[in-house]
Amino acid sequence: MPSDNIRVLIVDDVAETRENVRKLLQFEADVEVVGAARSGKEGIQLSQELTPDVVLMDINMPDIDGISATEIIRQKLPHVQVVILSVQGDQNYMRRAMLAGARDFLTKPPTGDDLISAIRRAGEMSRAERAKSGPVYGSTATGLPSGSVALPQLSEGKIVLVYSPKGGAGCTTIAVNLAMALHNEDTRVVLVDANLQFGDVAVFINEQGKNTILEIAPRVDELEPDVVEDILIKHEASGLRVLAAPQRPELAEKVSAEQFVKVLKYLQRMFAYVVIDTAQILNDITLSAIDISDVIVLITTQEIPAIKNSRLFLDLLHTMGIDKQRIVFIVNRFDKRIAITPERVGENLKQEVAAVIPMDEKVVIPSVNRGVPFMLDNKSQPVARGVFSLAESVRARLIAIEADSEMAGKR
Repeated sequence: MPSDNIRVLIVDDVAETRENVRKLLQFEADVEVVGAARSGKEGIQLSQELTPDVVLMDINMPDIDGISATEIIRQKLPHVQVVILSVQGDQNYMRRAMLAGARDFLTKPPTGDDLISAIRRAGEMSRAERAKSGPVYGSTATGLPSGSVALPQLSEGKIVLVYSPKGGAGCTTIAVNLAMALHNEDTRVVLVDANLQFGDVAVFINEQGKNTILEIAPRVDELEPDVVEDILIKHEASGLRVLAAPQRPELAEKVSAEQFVKVLKYLQRMFAYVVIDTAQILNDITLSAIDISDVIVLITTQEIPAIKNSRLFLDLLHTMGIDKQRIVFIVNRFDKRIAITPERVGENLKQEVAAVIPMDEKVVIPSVNRGVPFMLDNKSQPVARGVFSLAESVRARLIAIEADSEMAGKR
């Protein structure tokens, strides 16, 4: 029987570093160090011999640098995920690493939590790629460093619902920027505003088209793709499509939950991803969308009321019979000065934190006020890198769910 542990290969020319990383990982029950290499060439050779899930790769080595070694490993073994470690946090290094196919980029010395989280994210993606082979897609119209990260194609459009049970947690900010991160020429995305009374998605992208969901919902049973394309708002800078909320609160009641679900399912046939921004209140619209979504991005912050509400929502999802695998749990506006860490939140709620979005008011607030998502013009900032990591976690989770479903169907 193959082990369920994440198999890790360490590649670093400094013996002390190799040993320190090995010691750090030995306390993780789900991680197994299968080998260590002293050079880029040796790393390539051991990768082929040991077929690890994850390679921890130093960027500066005497024979072949980590970026070149990463490119060779990814070409030979597409399922192997590489996490680059560098003493320099230079954005040019990071971009080159991502274009070579690296899964993540950490500055040396990484914290134990950062390293373990990166390994687990990479391990999840490695397993998904092993389980399911198929065409790959990469690169982006928005210039994000998703570069040549190889991912299997999904069989049909997937519904990604973004929700927070606590107001003010940044739900719309995450939904808009996540949609930007997922969108490219090969995987088109439509962003749906499910806050039908006070939706702000159109404002967040500085678009106020006259068409809204009211132009689609009443005739959802007789739609044609070209008609839908005409109704959707097209964000010129990114190509993202948006289905806006009604322009006045009292018009929300004109859309039924049944119509809303039919709209989502129609869009699912046209787009690779349907990203839904939701209202805090759990009305029929939101509950129906939750029920048919493929994954739920659940947002909390470090505030006790937000954590409490997340616990209540997780309990509700359990009652609804929704598998925990469908939940991508994230901490938004993370502030290192606050003692409540993402790890503590995850342990307390018994739900692993898939991504952490750092607090950066100097980037986020001007972005919202200008109506220009930061994934467009501030994509090198830590907050954007956090959203990029979230997008990769969502992709990996969707692939894993689909692979598990296919395997279950064969039994």
